[in-house]
Amino acid sequence: MRVYTEVYVRGLRRRSTYRAATLGGLFTNTVFGCINAAVMLALFAARPEINGYDAEDAVTQVFVCQALLGVVAVMGPPLELGERIRSGDVGTDLLRPVSLLGWWLAEDLGRASFNLLFRSAPILGAGALLFDLRLPGEAGRWLLVLTSVALAALVSFALRYLYEVAGFWLLDTRGVWAVMGVFGPVAAGMLIPLPLFPPGVSDVLRTLPWASIAQIPTEIVLGKDGLLGEGAAGGLLLQATWAALLLALGAWATSRATRRVVVQGG
Repeated sequence: MRVYTEVYVRGLRRRSTYRAATLGGLFTNTVFGCINAAVMLALFAARPEINGYDAEDAVTQVFVCQALLGVVAVMGPPLELGERIRSGDVGTDLLRPVSLLGWWLAEDLGRASFNLLFRSAPILGAGALLFDLRLPGEAGRWLLVLTSVALAALVSFALRYLYEVAGFWLLDTRGVWAVMGVFGPVAAGMLIPLPLFPPGVSDVLRTLPWASIAQIPTEIVLGKDGLLGEGAAGGLLLQATWAALLLALGAWATSRATRRVVVQGG
């Protein structure tokens, strides 16, 4: 356990050294949030309500998603595991007396924790200053939100880990990222809130794991418990289920892959 704690701390410290990149990401996410919010306001000026969402809901989702972007990294950057598989450096990783999945999970949670503190909070604060956002007013609701964000980080990591582990068979995961880097944000509700899709499409997307990355945390922020089936608890249960299934799948894929490791060049 101490090894994973040290790796987590290393991931946290590593991101803290890139202060210019953090400020740049914060500025970029805030600007894009303002642009997307303006688009949503124009849309809802023509149609005040769409499938239970109004303008304030949509603008809130825009900034919640921008705040989550650095935490869940659904658009990248990828884990470094894929490049290490391609170069053969993963052979060194496999010599460590720790789980490959556990090592990368600890490192990624360190990255996510740093971004939550130093990117997410300022972006959400900027959005609240510039627009009317529908944010929780009770401490209990914020606790649910933080739990949902933690589960979102686990689901996102598990998906990205699977993209990278595919490199054991494909040797190059850039093609996987080219596809999932586009599909993932759409299916997560990062670009367009899922309730704005036609009901049948929205229902399907809501059952997929990507919805657990952004749409479900946003609906918990908004208090849209009616959209979550059994309320906030139903949304958290769906996230936890996907996190457990995907992490188990990642562990299984790692076990299968490491039985047939081929280090390129030898």
